[in-house]
Amino acid sequence: MPVTGEQSEKYIALSNAFRSAKSKFGEDIVILPRRTFLHLAAGAAALPSLSQRTAAQDAYPSRPIHVVIGFTPGSAADVVARVLSQAAAPLLGQQLVVENKPGAGSSIAAEYVAHAPNDGYTVFLATLSIVTNQIINPNTALDLARDFEPVALLQNAAIILVVNPASDIHSVKDLIALCKAKPDQALDSNVIGSMPHFASELFAQKAGIELTQVPYQGSPQAAQDVIAGRTLMTFSPASTVVGQIAAGKLRALATTTSKRAGALPDVPTMTEAGLPGVDASLWFGLLAPAGTPRPVVDKLAVAARQAMQTPAATETLRKQGDDPLDAGPDEFAAFMHSEIARWREVARAAGMIKS
Repeated sequence: MPVTGEQSEKYIALSNAFRSAKSKFGEDIVILPRRTFLHLAAGAAALPSLSQRTAAQDAYPSRPIHVVIGFTPGSAADVVARVLSQAAAPLLGQQLVVENKPGAGSSIAAEYVAHAPNDGYTVFLATLSIVTNQIINPNTALDLARDFEPVALLQNAAIILVVNPASDIHSVKDLIALCKAKPDQALDSNVIGSMPHFASELFAQKAGIELTQVPYQGSPQAAQDVIAGRTLMTFSPASTVVGQIAAGKLRALATTTSKRAGALPDVPTMTEAGLPGVDASLWFGLLAPAGTPRPVVDKLAVAARQAMQTPAATETLRKQGDDPLDAGPDEFAAFMHSEIARWREVARAAGMIKS
């Protein structure tokens, strides 16, 4: 590396200062060779300063943010992601781009984001399904506590049990009776490892029946096969099926939430339908890769929470059967920890895991 005259003068001045210190404090002071010193000084100069890094965080975001979801277009997560992207863009001054990476109960999308740069430009719209899927299909390459920074808890969706309206099933009791009398017809379409799948298993346990799970990549496809008569039933997020219920393509039997869904006020809860103890709902929240700077996390959290509280977002999602939640990074972290513990116990009781 060529050395300028200015660098040489700085070296001489610093070297003299070190010799002075050495004579004063003893032999513990080490004087670096001139070439080594200059190489280190040049390397240090090339590193971004603290003020530069702070300025970059203050300027966030300076380009589009990618919101990755683990389900297909039209799914409950997709609906929430697109409402969020539209409402948050004006607040952040940048576009939010929704990316669908379905499969493995959203683990494919989660792992993708976990290994993305931790700069706040790639985030994961998580659902409770990533928790339930990790419980029954542990992925050693993915650890929710280790690999993510919780950003904000945003929405909660009711889960609705639906059947084909051409069937003779008009109630939860009718469905249970049929499954007991004709177990070969008890075909339940689901995204394996998802929250609706857990709701289905909990339902079967409480009802004393066995269901044959037919796997799908997304809830829209699962519901479509119920409409087509290829499967008997499905548990689905309200946002996925509310339109088909209104159009008479699906018959809603019950919601697994503790109270009736705002978008489906005529649909009873499981307790009202005669089967208490089936209480499950689907939440949505943003996660960023581990190590994302806290100022970036906080800025994104504020914008996301404000976006989901706007009248347009609230009205759109309530029509889909979703209710707003509002929790920041620390509250979301504590909530997710409690959800992992809760659903692991449900899985153990349902025989889905051994330990």
